[in-house]
Amino acid sequence: MQALLLVLVIAGGMGLSIEAGLLGPLGQQVGDLWATFSIFGVGAALTFLLMLFFSPRNAPSLFAQPGWQLTGGILGAGYVIVLTLATPVIGVAMTMIGILAGQVFKSLIIDHFGLFGTPHRKIDARRVYALVFIIIALALVAMS
Repeated sequence: MQALLLVLVIAGGMGLSIEAGLLGPLGQQVGDLWATFSIFGVGAALTFLLMLFFSPRNAPSLFAQPGWQLTGGILGAGYVIVLTLATPVIGVAMTMIGILAGQVFKSLIIDHFGLFGTPHRKIDARRVYALVFIIIALALVAMS
């Protein structure tokens, strides 16, 4: 099961690169915020259809959850706006490596302290080395 999930997250990462490649030109043609809105509009429509047919009928109310858990959409919108602005200027590869560096850095902190209810996973030398290699990759792409 863990191997399947790893394949799925790699495929998801590939999808984000495609999304960045699509958003840059779309943002230049229709405006950055309209491009962001289109991504969320299509995603919301698809999610609604999936919920309509596959969501459990007795699920707890979304609005019964703590408010802070609902703020992820703000971060998602910010992420898509950054993709839309950065990709045409610095390219898909540099944008995605920069995003990856930020994700890994923050993920190490979240894991280390067990934030947001996640299990504790201490920062060790191997995890720091992984982050350093990502930063080196970013520097190498920036120099090319």
